[in-house]
Amino acid sequence: MTDIPFTLDQLRILKAIAAEGSFKRAADTLYVSQPAVSLQVQNLEKQLNVPLFDRGGRKAQLTEAGHLLLNYGEKIITLCQETCRAIEDLQNLQGGTLIIGASQTTGTYLLPRMIGLFRQKYPEVSVQLQVHSTRRTSWGVFNGQVDLAIIGGEVPAELQETLRIIPYADDELALVLPIFHPLSKVEMIQKEDLYRLKFITLDSQSTIRKVIDKVLTRCEIDTKRLKVEMELNSIEAIKNAVQSGLGAAFVSVTAIEKELQMGVIHATRIKDVEVRRTLSVIINPNRYRSKAAEAFTLEILPQFSTYPEYLADDHNFEPIPNSQTAEIMSK
Repeated sequence: MTDIPFTLDQLRILKAIAAEGSFKRAADTLYVSQPAVSLQVQNLEKQLNVPLFDRGGRKAQLTEAGHLLLNYGEKIITLCQETCRAIEDLQNLQGGTLIIGASQTTGTYLLPRMIGLFRQKYPEVSVQLQVHSTRRTSWGVFNGQVDLAIIGGEVPAELQETLRIIPYADDELALVLPIFHPLSKVEMIQKEDLYRLKFITLDSQSTIRKVIDKVLTRCEIDTKRLKVEMELNSIEAIKNAVQSGLGAAFVSVTAIEKELQMGVIHATRIKDVEVRRTLSVIINPNRYRSKAAEAFTLEILPQFSTYPEYLADDHNFEPIPNSQTAEIMSK
């Protein structure tokens, strides 16, 4: 093949179909007609002389050739996006895009404030915040789809040698109770009191849930004896459930500042137990770093960091074992 037998538009269409599982939904996502999508796929298959989709089932399934093209196509699209952003940088932060990733708690409660400060200083820069699991966010940074991210969980093992993992801030997970609960009248409870509480938690596979179980186990608390009343899928839902008197929960202090000020929930301490985790900034040193990303790293991140010395300049971004950045500390 002397000429490139596909276009960027065709690669975008292929990616959309693979993500949506149907030609129609892909067309809706791309704001084009379904016949236009089908025609582009037919032309692409004709140019490559291979079928890209198995049309025998109800869902659009990629063939082996389709998966191969999708894999390379995603890399091509990402590289093109990096190129465009590098060119935009020539305008010296008078435009361009900054893409920040975050896990649930940091993305909901910490990043909006940071982005607000950044936008005040650089109003012409478009900022996108992507809130996903730590694993998905880490892969986004690795693939160049995310400039930098703040996470609370462990980076996938296969990415730890590639990504830079920088300690950023300590995040305390407080035990919160309904204000009318008998134990809300005391500032500190005993470990044994935990067995009498009804807990509201995130899913058992969530990062925060694993953090809590690990630190309590270290403190000789039998987590299997804890009564989990319900599992909810968001921090906001958990806070509302606690306010309604449905149970107790461990929640990041960052997430409950407003509720504590309003006095609608009570935060108590456990004797000889402190639940903390270390949030981390992750970047991919092998990817292009935009001026917007550099400005955010050097001017905004240090304002909220427990470890600002790690953000002073790029030479201090030393990779450290991921087990340390996710370390849970107990007294």
